[in-house]
Amino acid sequence: MNYGKKGVRKRQRDLNSKSVKVKKMLTVNAFKAILTVVIGVSIIGLSLGLGVFKGIISSVPDISNISVSPTGFSTFVYDNEGHETAKLVSSDSNRIPVSMDKIPENLAHAFVAIEDERFYEHNGIDIQGIMRAAVKGIRTKNFSEGASTITQQLLKNNVFKGWVDENSFAEKVKRKIQEQYLALELEKIMSKDEILENYMNTINLGQSTLGVQAASLRYFDKQVYDLNLSECAVIASITQNPSKYNPISHPDQNAVRREKVLGNMLTQGYITQEEYDEAITDDVYSRIQTVNLETDTDSVYTYFVDELTEQVLQDLIDIKGYNETQAYTALYSGGLSIYTTQDPQIQSICNEVFNSEESYPENVKWYLTYALTIERANGEIENISSEIFKAYYQQQNPNFDMLYATKDDANAAIESYKETNLASGDTVIAEDISMTPQPQVSLTIEDQSTGQIVAMIGGRGAKEGSRTLNRASNTTRQPGSTFKVVSTYAPALDSAGLTLATVFTDSPYNYANGRPVANWYGDSYKGICSLRYGIEQSLNIIAVKTLTTITPQLGFDYLENFGFSTLVARREESNGTIVSDIGQPLALGGITDGVTNMELNAAYATIANGGTYVKPTLYTKIVDHDGNVLIDNTKPESRQVIKETTAFLLTDAMVDVVTKGTGASVNFGNMSMAGKTGTTSDYKDVWFSGYTPYYTATTWAGYDNNTSLSGSGEKNLAKTLWRSVMAKIHEELPNESFDVPAGIVTATVCSKSGKLPIAGLCDSTLTKEYFAEGTVPTESCDVHYQGGICVYSGLPASDLCPFKVDGVLELNPPADTALSGTVSSTIDPVTGLATQTTQRCPHDATFFADPNAPLIIEQQRAEMVQRKAATDAAAAAAAAAAVPTP
Repeated sequence: MNYGKKGVRKRQRDLNSKSVKVKKMLTVNAFKAILTVVIGVSIIGLSLGLGVFKGIISSVPDISNISVSPTGFSTFVYDNEGHETAKLVSSDSNRIPVSMDKIPENLAHAFVAIEDERFYEHNGIDIQGIMRAAVKGIRTKNFSEGASTITQQLLKNNVFKGWVDENSFAEKVKRKIQEQYLALELEKIMSKDEILENYMNTINLGQSTLGVQAASLRYFDKQVYDLNLSECAVIASITQNPSKYNPISHPDQNAVRREKVLGNMLTQGYITQEEYDEAITDDVYSRIQTVNLETDTDSVYTYFVDELTEQVLQDLIDIKGYNETQAYTALYSGGLSIYTTQDPQIQSICNEVFNSEESYPENVKWYLTYALTIERANGEIENISSEIFKAYYQQQNPNFDMLYATKDDANAAIESYKETNLASGDTVIAEDISMTPQPQVSLTIEDQSTGQIVAMIGGRGAKEGSRTLNRASNTTRQPGSTFKVVSTYAPALDSAGLTLATVFTDSPYNYANGRPVANWYGDSYKGICSLRYGIEQSLNIIAVKTLTTITPQLGFDYLENFGFSTLVARREESNGTIVSDIGQPLALGGITDGVTNMELNAAYATIANGGTYVKPTLYTKIVDHDGNVLIDNTKPESRQVIKETTAFLLTDAMVDVVTKGTGASVNFGNMSMAGKTGTTSDYKDVWFSGYTPYYTATTWAGYDNNTSLSGSGEKNLAKTLWRSVMAKIHEELPNESFDVPAGIVTATVCSKSGKLPIAGLCDSTLTKEYFAEGTVPTESCDVHYQGGICVYSGLPASDLCPFKVDGVLELNPPADTALSGTVSSTIDPVTGLATQTTQRCPHDATFFADPNAPLIIEQQRAEMVQRKAATDAAAAAAAAAAVPTP
């Protein structure tokens, strides 16, 4: 640079030059303009940023209106001894809540050490962590490393999950800002321990477990508070990536992560070097449960739990006012505790008996249910159902019923079907094969005094799914003769004025439509029978005559009060026909839709409980996640259906059933018991409903496809199973007799009329009977007759009868002959029962007014001679047959 005089002057001239001054001015002005623009843009940008920030924050819910507590919890089911029997979970609720005081410090510190080392220092946001992640992202051009604190993770899992979409980078930034803002707010109102407790109850820890308690039980089969340091590190290692660090499927990856967890704990001062060394050498993975890898959501629940879930869902709707979705969510995600009525010892006995092949007849059959989906060569999809499969084989054998002698036979039929019906190029897309052993069975056992179901069996064979066909509770079958007691004899004794001594004649009888009433034992008849004997021997005609006398409507009304919900008062079918269960077949269980085992059992439990119906229940209470009683079911709905005296009379009659009647084979001795057999037409269903002073049980057996049972083993299966189960249940119980209530008296009556005996006429037919007070008959026997008898007709002789002899005669009972129409009768307007005027032989004045009367008398005399000769010949033949051959 020139600092001489010439140089200085030149510099002065340049500085004072006009052009230079203009240039400088322009430069300064340009700078000012640029600075102004930059400041303006900055201000605008800052304003916009603040506006956007405010907009983002304004859409965040108020911290006071949100909950960071996990919402999905497993529901646990307990038996009546408090043992856990089932866990009900949905896909997001396999969680068991645990408080901070039950979580070991090592586990809490393990999560802090690996997930948020400055957790106890920051106020919800880890600035140092954010800067570290940013620097690493700039350096590696990978911004995947997170800086979320435990507080932020808790918010993300319990507040933002499913609430904010993150389909773009902008949306992710928006959510991150909201998350950080709420983290700051949350830490103002919650302690670190509260945040950490909710976090450890929330996180996904693999194998469909949520929270540390569920994970501890799943992996180590122990309570979380029993975990040691090494096990704590395994669980804490999972959360960053539950699939990658799953200790069952990827133990090597978990081991690497576990080592880092323990290293961080050592570095951060949570454990000593000695503790680290011990934990790092622990062979922890050898203790991890690797069995039952299926999630709990795929578990198959028992028949008892199946029906329990149905009852709880309905009660949540009916009692708590939930809709179906709310009820389902509460049951499977609400963390409920359901205390059931199931008795583990009794259920175990039932399972043992019903699962043993020795309990069933030989030659089990297999019922096939089949479905096939085919993609034809041309791309068309064709679905083959069981009905189509059945129709195919019925073309070859019209009697084909989907039953096979062996599983191999069924599989061979399937392969044959596919070979015939699949063409070249066809592809099987899906195939469903199910085979169930037949005949099938069901069982319900109830404590009649409380209405509590203590055990249930809904079928025989492997149970393949939850909430599937439950033959004890949601399958209806025809009840057969078990209905005689509840539809006919109960109302007859309770309010229709009949007694156990009331008699009808077991003789040919037709329904109102002309169809004969058949007896189950054949074509013979037993003559005059009391209601007691009709119950003992399950006589069809006696039951139908009784119901006809008291009216089917009365029987129907009683059945509804007994708790049957499947009866049909009147219904129009799709083809226009009208069906109704209010009819004479009701006496024999001939109804439209059938009944469930559980409801039939409840009706018999009503009798066992002195006539008081208690709605059958499977649980005593439901407790919510916070320990509050949601539903108290210790006192279920109850009502008096029949008088206590009526219940005793029915019980005493059914004692005869199991001692000398159709149910004698169920009697296992050393215990009072009563019950009733039930068989439907063609042996499609067999039942036994009975009770002791302790329990009421009902067994059913039959084919799912309504094939008739065959052979004594199948036909007696319900009785066999009832005896096997009840004998084991009562082995250790003291024998008690049935209580005789006040209002029961005894009286001696004529067994042929059910009325007071006549000395000299009824001496050989006397019987002692129980009666409800006020129902002891006051009329004398009207069946035994002494006086002139027409030998020809066998009726009381008229004064003009040419064949009259003195003697004793047994007439048809008045009430019975009124039904049969063989005597003149009237109906008492008060009782609705028939009264009789005695019918005489035909030889009255009208008969003799006929000019042909003498000729008719001679013909009758000849007929009597022929009858006597035939009788004598038959007697002689019988006597000859009885003489032994030398």
